Amino acid sequence: MSTFYARTFALAGAALLAWLVYLVLSPLAQPIAWALFIAFLLQPVHRGLTRALRGRSVLSAALLTIATVLLLLGPLGALGAAFAAQVTELARQAQEFAVTHRPENSSDWSAIPVIGPALDWVQEKSGLSLAQLQTWALQAARTVLGWLATFGRMALLGALGTVIGFALMAFILFFAIRDSQRLYETMRALVPMTERRKAKLFEHLASVTRALVYGTGVTAIVQGILVGIGFALVGLPSPVVFGVLAALAALVPMAGTPVVWVPAVIVLAAQDRLLAAAFLLGWGVFVTLIDNFLRPWLVAGRAEVSALTVFIGVLGGVAAFGPIGLIAGPLVLTLAIALIRFALEARGADTEEPSGSS
Repeated sequence: MSTFYARTFALAGAALLAWLVYLVLSPLAQPIAWALFIAFLLQPVHRGLTRALRGRSVLSAALLTIATVLLLLGPLGALGAAFAAQVTELARQAQEFAVTHRPENSSDWSAIPVIGPALDWVQEKSGLSLAQLQTWALQAARTVLGWLATFGRMALLGALGTVIGFALMAFILFFAIRDSQRLYETMRALVPMTERRKAKLFEHLASVTRALVYGTGVTAIVQGILVGIGFALVGLPSPVVFGVLAALAALVPMAGTPVVWVPAVIVLAAQDRLLAAAFLLGWGVFVTLIDNFLRPWLVAGRAEVSALTVFIGVLGGVAAFGPIGLIAGPLVLTLAIALIRFALEARGADTEEPSGSS
């Protein structure tokens, strides 16, 4: 009876403590998550810098924290400001276009390649007039652009929270970098496995995590930058907006950058800018195909991450965690799958050992 009471009390106390810890940490979830994630990525740099500084890990952590703050605050601030300004300008241009290019009848639109036949088909099937379609399209454009402005600010600036959230992230990042080795050893000590299996497990998880970040995240950023450059070269408005959208679309394997640049090619063709349309088409195909050799090069020697895992992780992660879910969602699923595979491999090894030794 005393053993049962002691275990019950311990479990109840642990559950209560876990709940209280959750209440304390949940408001700081975003800064903590970003700090731990960035600290993990900076571990190889921290180890090398610590050796170069003759073991001064505190100085190394301070220098890396300052560098991270400068690299994040400057580019993200400029990108976020440019994104918000260009979304506003894009909305204004869309409104002006709707007013100045209001056609007198449907024949004006029917003369436009691709768009004309599509509008004729919609009017025939739905029974809606051209004026109704134009009004609805303008309202939809306003809604989408408003959503893009909000999401862009969240993804670029709000991803790290408010100014206070950013400061907390930087503060936590210093300690996460400085004490990373101690945290790593503590986590390893809590895993009930032999040292050989612990080393294999943590090596596998680190390989999967870096494969996801470098293979998916860096590839998406490169593709977004290239799409933005392509839009700027052909003189399309708001290249920063569409570059950011292309980077986000590249994170979704079933979508990809074509959902951004293909409509732009159609618009250029409708404006009789055939040379610009042909250039952007070739540029877009190149940007799309770059994924086929850039991703394998970035993840060479690391574990593979399936496209389905990334697709479900991005959609579910954003819904569950907000902007950081773009990274956290696929990462959680990838680590869970890695743990399951590792457990199955370990079980298979255990069943083979007795038969092999007999």
